[in-house]
Amino acid sequence: MHEGMLAGKVALVTGAARRNGRATALALAGAGAAVVVNTRTNMAEVEAVAAEIRARGGRALAVQADVTAEAEVAAMVAAAVAEFGRLDILVNNAADRALAPFQEMELAEWRRVVSIILDGAFLCARAALPHMIAAGAGRIINMGGVTGHIGAYQRAHVSTAKAGLVGLTKALAVEFGAQGITVNCVVPGKIGGPRSATAGEAPSPAGGARVLTGGEGQVEEVAAMILHLCLPASRFITGQSLHISGGAYLP
Repeated sequence: MHEGMLAGKVALVTGAARRNGRATALALAGAGAAVVVNTRTNMAEVEAVAAEIRARGGRALAVQADVTAEAEVAAMVAAAVAEFGRLDILVNNAADRALAPFQEMELAEWRRVVSIILDGAFLCARAALPHMIAAGAGRIINMGGVTGHIGAYQRAHVSTAKAGLVGLTKALAVEFGAQGITVNCVVPGKIGGPRSATAGEAPSPAGGARVLTGGEGQVEEVAAMILHLCLPASRFITGQSLHISGGAYLP
């Protein structure tokens, strides 16, 4: 349906080894974008994602970089531009969903998780924006989470950082809208599929928010919203938080 609609565009997806990141990379590639897939540690997995994109006739580059390290982020964006000549789309998906009781949470752990989610989005956006400004257009999508709106059991650090992404989204939308750059936040709820061994499983957030549509969402549904926001027809959508949660949160 969207084949070729992003032809000539270049996207960078952080945390693209699995789940929402992988699905997003495949969706953007399916619409014609060249995609840079990023990981901090799982190079074998992002190489597999890149290989899958190439096998479908697309263009992809796997890059290892820690989104909390300024120099590594700069090098990643430089690699994207060196390989494909431009950068039009940034999806800030890298995150850590660690569990920790609040009263036992060390400051170092708080800062580690907040840094991955919030500092990572800041550093990646700052590095990508000059290329979007030069092109006169761009798309930044921050991967929020319903826990940033309703809370989560033993995830104060995650909830706080995800809520911070909403503020960052609005601030960047205001500052760069005149340059043709849209900035939005996609907010998944309970999404099915396997998670990493370190993510942990917690009781339902906020005591169990009711999913009006029943069941769980799918990573492809999250990726479809991100793809939609990257299409030319979405140029008039910016500064928004778009919830993919089956009605678990009603603003």
